[in-house]
Amino acid sequence: MLVLVAPGQGAQTPGFLTPWLELPGAADRVAAWSDAIGLDLAHYGTQADADAIRDTSVAQPLLVAAGILSASALGAIADIAPGAVAGHSVGEITAASFAGVLDDTAALTLVRKRGLAMADAAAITETGMSALLGGDPEVSVAHLEKLGLTPANVNGAGQIVAAGTLEQLAALNDDKPEGVRKVVPLKVAGAFHTHHMAPAVDALAKAAADLTPADPTVTYVSNKDGQAVATGAEVLERLVGQVANPVRWDLCMETFKELGATALIEVSPGGTLVGLAKRALPGVTTLALKTPDDLDAARELIAEHGA
Repeated sequence: MLVLVAPGQGAQTPGFLTPWLELPGAADRVAAWSDAIGLDLAHYGTQADADAIRDTSVAQPLLVAAGILSASALGAIADIAPGAVAGHSVGEITAASFAGVLDDTAALTLVRKRGLAMADAAAITETGMSALLGGDPEVSVAHLEKLGLTPANVNGAGQIVAAGTLEQLAALNDDKPEGVRKVVPLKVAGAFHTHHMAPAVDALAKAAADLTPADPTVTYVSNKDGQAVATGAEVLERLVGQVANPVRWDLCMETFKELGATALIEVSPGGTLVGLAKRALPGVTTLALKTPDDLDAARELIAEHGA
């Protein structure tokens, strides 16, 4: 059984979209999406520097566009035949496109509004996120709460991401939980999936009200609790609320295991979720779709593990 997953913010790197735009029809698709959302995705994906694509309002639509573009290079979802789809944080919107809940333009429109709303919320207070490497999750969570930080991403494989003010994160760097080897600042511009994002929830709810979601055509696994969601309306409701609530990727991976996953493909710019899966899902074959050079290997995996 194949699982198709999409990465979240922080996975982007300068120029990562360049090779994908060389595929037939790709540049035209991206240009159409850019016109629809008022953002030059090709420019940001090929020419912009790391600081420019760290901007929340840019990074989020750029990641969703890259995910959809790279997956479509493999063929229609019916041809890929995943047993389940999921995305980490903003990647959930990419996964909603995979599952047929939102069409591509609707997904890009929603993520553009999401990015703008979250950027506005992040501007209220200087906040950020840092990954904790190593340590016991229960010990780390208790320590974070003592420092006033939120365990915003519980990623499994021993990784937790803390979110809060820059002062709180500085205190964490000086006072790491027992067993944590390293605290790594992430390339994001806010404390996502915390109460700091509450102002973005209302804005996103208004944007979602203009959409007509379809029910998923493939099992859609939610960040909220790792559960499969059966209706498009509930997927959309969860996408709105998830902005200010923790990501439970650990529970998503538990669901992949329960569903009998044997392979996992992470769409562009892949790597982060594959790394987590290698540690948390032993025996599951993984592949990160980083450039079009990885397409042949991905097709072989699909032929072997697709439904």
